[in-house]
Amino acid sequence: MSTKTPSEEDILRPVNLFTKKYFLLAGVSALAFGAFLVAWAYQLQQGMIVTGLSDWGTGGGATWGLYIGAFIWWVGIAHGGIILSAAVRLLGMDRYMPVARLAEMLTLAGLSAAGFYVIVHMGRPDRMVTSVIGHYHITINNSPLVWDVTVITAYFVLTATYLGLTLRYDVTRLRDQLPTSGPTVAGRQLPNVYEPIYKTMTIGYSEKEDQIVERMVWWLALAIIIMAPLLLHGGVIPWLFAVLPGMPAWFGAVQGPQFLTIALTSAISGVIIVAYAFRRAYDWDHIMTDDVFRGLLLWLGFFCLLFLWLQLQQNVTGLFAAPVSTEVAQEATIGHWMYLSAMGLVLLTLVYIFAQTIRPSLFTKGRAIVAAVAVLTGTFLEKLIFVIEGFLHPEFEIYAATPGEYFPSVIEWLSLAGTIGMVTLFFLTLSRVVPVVELHAVEHLRGDHGHGDEHDHDSTHDKATEQEVNA
Repeated sequence: MSTKTPSEEDILRPVNLFTKKYFLLAGVSALAFGAFLVAWAYQLQQGMIVTGLSDWGTGGGATWGLYIGAFIWWVGIAHGGIILSAAVRLLGMDRYMPVARLAEMLTLAGLSAAGFYVIVHMGRPDRMVTSVIGHYHITINNSPLVWDVTVITAYFVLTATYLGLTLRYDVTRLRDQLPTSGPTVAGRQLPNVYEPIYKTMTIGYSEKEDQIVERMVWWLALAIIIMAPLLLHGGVIPWLFAVLPGMPAWFGAVQGPQFLTIALTSAISGVIIVAYAFRRAYDWDHIMTDDVFRGLLLWLGFFCLLFLWLQLQQNVTGLFAAPVSTEVAQEATIGHWMYLSAMGLVLLTLVYIFAQTIRPSLFTKGRAIVAAVAVLTGTFLEKLIFVIEGFLHPEFEIYAATPGEYFPSVIEWLSLAGTIGMVTLFFLTLSRVVPVVELHAVEHLRGDHGHGDEHDHDSTHDKATEQEVNA
């Protein structure tokens, strides 16, 4: 384990350092996103017929498929991310402070990808204006789509505010930081090229607001924790499915907690992958330590266990003396390769996590990444088959003699690759402008002080900063 002391220069490395790997990853991500934009342009030209989607009912198809499955998946990652960050701040889980901001950024990226899917699935982007925004006062009362858009927008604004408030402290100190003697050391300050952005972010800032901001962020975190089961992935999104008795594969009270556990498993997996990528790229072994990854794996195992338990509940109630329509839908689900693959991936991950808690030598960062990727793949496949089977097996089974079929087209698979590329570009871009690790996290690891005593600084460069701000 590294004994190196974390410094401001460490967390500014992504901002001040360009590498070949950065350009390579940016190029691959841009290529994936560009390929999807080309495919989407073709879809706009030809219509939704170029996808694997088809008419529901006597047509024997599904009008929702990968687009909606991926939408739910990204929303889950986003909502789980902000819950993770809020829990770190609200419950004093200082161990995970180095990855808290990454979780917040993952929320913004995931919500952006989910919102993009809403536009893509509508077929015509102009419908967002003509059908949603233009008639919002009407559609909000009876349109599940508008409920989605409203919740996504609200949480995007909430998360952006949450992130922006904490960035004011960091940007001010890292931008105005002065060396104790001699010329400014390269790499220890935010670059001047982004000064207009930093000035906008810190308008009206004074050190007097630090304690107020801490309290505001605490209350925002509390609101997020409380609202998670009500409006996030335990509320509005599962309600779109759970309250439809005509769809036996969706209907039921288990969907809320099940969606929430899937969101948290997906988010923790996403944070593990992103944190590992930054650790490896910028030599952050002393910031994102093995202890952080071990802790995240334990939480991942806990939520994987809940996820599998709730799946068991749904299978037992859906197969044992259930109504015929429910039994048919559940049998179709558990016999599908997507569902079996999803459950297998999550179960194998849970077995590994359990084994490495008994025998710690089994833990490696590489295996942690494999576990995270396996869970993300499993949760995506589960959401996809969940959406598909809900349409293919309705209550009335008007085409029972010819079961419906659906498989995503190349365009739909490209949308998944494209949104992953978009999220990657989001991180690559944002990490070039602001630190992705909180200054508080570095100060905590270094043993300077905690969250609530920012005003006790006695270093020369902090005094210089105070003088400049007051001036």
